[in-house]
Amino acid sequence: MKVFLDTADINLIKEHAHLIDGVTTNPSLAAKVGANNKEKFRELIVQIMVAVKGPVSAEVISVTYESMITEIKEIERDICCIVSKIPSVPDLETISHLVIKLPTTPEGLKALKYCSEREIKTNMTLVFQPLQALLVAKLGATYVSPFLGRLDDIGQDSMAMLKSIRTIYNNYQFKTQILAASLRSPKHVLDVAEIGADVATLPPELLEKMLNHPLTDEGLEQFLKDWNEK
Repeated sequence: MKVFLDTADINLIKEHAHLIDGVTTNPSLAAKVGANNKEKFRELIVQIMVAVKGPVSAEVISVTYESMITEIKEIERDICCIVSKIPSVPDLETISHLVIKLPTTPEGLKALKYCSEREIKTNMTLVFQPLQALLVAKLGATYVSPFLGRLDDIGQDSMAMLKSIRTIYNNYQFKTQILAASLRSPKHVLDVAEIGADVATLPPELLEKMLNHPLTDEGLEQFLKDWNEK
């Protein structure tokens, strides 16, 4: 299972770059680090793509099909322009990491079809039921992002939904990758790995929890103590 970092904090991304395969962002995360306008956000996306050399999801803020298409074209144009000004960065390789993040709404599905026909990579977000996942896979999404923690918050069984999506995708050999999102605990990560999610996107604090165990610290302390007592 691949691990993406769910943040727009470039410092945290660089810190964990050796552990992660990609990054997901959204307007809320971008605003937290001051990238709250188009120019700053797109410059940040390029910084992230250079840092991780893997898929980076950039979310549209438009809600209608026509405005989404306009925004997608602007994102691609602006990022190409920014990358072209960095001599040390290969244009095509970096731009190939761009993934357009779209909402799973009727308008978002129209935009997904547009992107699929043009081989633009996509991440369909805010998925809360298996039938949404079925539709986006049929339209050729690169990733589908079921939001698991938010379902648990309202008393629904998020892992049952994830299992259903995995079964549907296996039944029809869909190429869309399941990107488990809205994960809240190490147990969530373990569960989605066992079910067979292709990717888990984690907030930095959750990734850090996965690195730690009290017995690891205790064991290391004992090893050092034994060595120093020689």
